[in-house]
Amino acid sequence: MTSDEPTPTTAYATPDAPRVAVRGEAHLEVDPEIARIGITVTARGTDRRDALDHLTRRNNDALTLVKSYGDAVERIETGAFSITPELTKRGKGERVRTYHGRVHLTAELTDFTALGELTTRLADLDLTQVDGPYWTLRPTSPAHRTARQQAVTEAVQRAREYAEALGTTLDALLDLADTGTDNAPYPPYAPAPGMTRAAFAGAAPEAAAPLDLEPQRQTVYAQVTARFTLHPPQL
Repeated sequence: MTSDEPTPTTAYATPDAPRVAVRGEAHLEVDPEIARIGITVTARGTDRRDALDHLTRRNNDALTLVKSYGDAVERIETGAFSITPELTKRGKGERVRTYHGRVHLTAELTDFTALGELTTRLADLDLTQVDGPYWTLRPTSPAHRTARQQAVTEAVQRAREYAEALGTTLDALLDLADTGTDNAPYPPYAPAPGMTRAAFAGAAPEAAAPLDLEPQRQTVYAQVTARFTLHPPQL
C-alpha cells in the first residue's frame, strides 16, 4: 500500500477507535404560512340538465367570489365533480326521482386577514359547504431547515457531553442520518387531529359578520442520528 492511498477504517469500534452514537431532536412552534379551505357546492334537479344548470351557476358564483380576493388567494383548484341520479324507491324499472350534483373546490390563502370574511361569504351562498381552515407550512419553509440544523447541533452537543464524561473528545464524524421530519401537508377535506374545523351550509337572509379565525401555531419536528469516533479515553 502506498502513502497516497487512504487508510481503511474499521467496520466496528475498537479500543483504539471507540465510537459513540447519539440522537438529536428539535421542536419548533411557528406561525402557519398557508390556510387551506375546502368548498363543496351542491345542486339538485328533477332532470339532469336542471341539476347541471344549478350546479354550474353555483360553482361560478363560488369561483368568482374566491377570485375577487386577488393576491390574498394563492391557489384555487377544482377537485371531484359528480352528477348522481336518485332512483324512486317504489315501483319497478329505473325511474329517476332526482339528480344530485356536487363540485369540490380547494382554495389556499396567504392573507389571513381576508380568510374570515371569505369563509363567511362563501357560507352565505346557496347549498355551499365550507370546511377548514387547515393551517400548514410550505414545504420550502425556512422553519424546516432551522429544525434540521438545531437537531444536528443537539446531536453534536450530546456526543460531546458523552465524550466529556469519559474524559476525552470527539475525533471524527462517521455518519449522519435524517430520521424524518413532521408537519406534512394537510389533506384538503379531511380534518387532521388538532386542527380547527368549521362547516357552514345554506343561505343567510342577511350578510353575516366575518368570522374571527386565529391562525393555529404549527409544530415542526426534526430528528437525526449521528455516529462519531472518540479519542481513546484513559479509563
